[in-house]
Amino acid sequence: MLAINKDKEERKLKKVKIGLMRQPMFALWSGVMMVGKTILSDEVPTARTNGRDEEYGRELVKTLNEKELGFVILHETLHKAFRHLTTWVKLHKDNPQLANMACDYVINLMLVEMDPSEQHIAFPMKEGKRLALYDVKYKGMNTKQVFDLLKKDQQAGGDKGSGGEGEGEGEGEGEGGFDEHDWDAAKELTEGDKHELEREIDQAIRQGQIAQQKASGKGNGNVDRALGELLAPKIDWREVLREFVSTICASKDASSWRRVNRRFIGQDIYLPTMVGERVGGIAVGVDTSGSIGGAEINRFLSEIKCITDTVRPETLDLIYWDSRVAGHEVYGDNGTDMDLLVSSTKPKGGGGTDPTSMMKYLKDKKIEPQCIIMLTDGEIYDWGNDWGAPVLWVICNPYRGYGTVTAPVGKTVHLEA
Repeated sequence: MLAINKDKEERKLKKVKIGLMRQPMFALWSGVMMVGKTILSDEVPTARTNGRDEEYGRELVKTLNEKELGFVILHETLHKAFRHLTTWVKLHKDNPQLANMACDYVINLMLVEMDPSEQHIAFPMKEGKRLALYDVKYKGMNTKQVFDLLKKDQQAGGDKGSGGEGEGEGEGEGEGGFDEHDWDAAKELTEGDKHELEREIDQAIRQGQIAQQKASGKGNGNVDRALGELLAPKIDWREVLREFVSTICASKDASSWRRVNRRFIGQDIYLPTMVGERVGGIAVGVDTSGSIGGAEINRFLSEIKCITDTVRPETLDLIYWDSRVAGHEVYGDNGTDMDLLVSSTKPKGGGGTDPTSMMKYLKDKKIEPQCIIMLTDGEIYDWGNDWGAPVLWVICNPYRGYGTVTAPVGKTVHLEA
């Protein structure tokens, strides 16, 4: 009889997970669901992940209905996809409880937004109360922002961020609920294990992007890029760069024949370029971490094309980065024709998030741009402080509306949806 009961829970867990993978709404995460092991345990009271493997307590699986179990499975999947147990180690060292809470607030808000009518997944409830942390006041924030607010509340003697939806429902009390975070097991992963895990998740997310596009009828079969038509630029780069570039270029009163003014060549008029209107080499860094999808890469490329069309830099070092530099392409005088950027570029990455990897790369390669433009979703712990050139951060909101993030170094503009 015991074996039969065990089979019942195992079949239920498998059925729900396969159902999620087949659901177009969650196609993006289907590949990540297959990374690592899925374990049904008699010893784990709730559910947990070490960033690679998932464990589900038998009693939890037995108690939850299928929609609630689906919510929990996707919750663990997003912990893996966003590398929470490796990206936010510093937060965990600072305050383990608040780090756990911050990660959960972000993920649970995402899941509710994915399926607000609860057609396929439902927030686990008990006696009319949510079983885990949820508060809409954290909407549009990343894990670090939520952590900082929770810590501020704690230091002020507040409720450590527990509370309801901003409507007096009093949900998300404490750190309990359906989920644990196995930080200790994550620490036991070797550097080789972590590198391999990043590679697996990178590949899984890209497979998910393709599955998502096919599910929505927009798949083009391009495994490396999965990019559609460029989007209309959202930023008035003429205004932004006019201010930003003016701080790094020479006086606009000077002129030079070293480079002919391209604006008038089509009219057979040859004039010197105004030094103040000309930008030398610039470096553009594109965040390709796990939280960035094909649609966001597409948006970034749209903005980069607008930059090159607007200021026509002499050279462009286009660098794709996640937890390390994953790709470097050179356009302009010393490389590929800048007009071919969109058709020739090959975005790479999918790992963690560390923009300082690009900062160090520029120094190691002795690349000295006049300015640096960084495009990212803003889920960053270490922004760096020694860039060697003026840096402009362009922060978009792919999933959680990071319009409120402001970089502590350089200048920040927000790429609205």
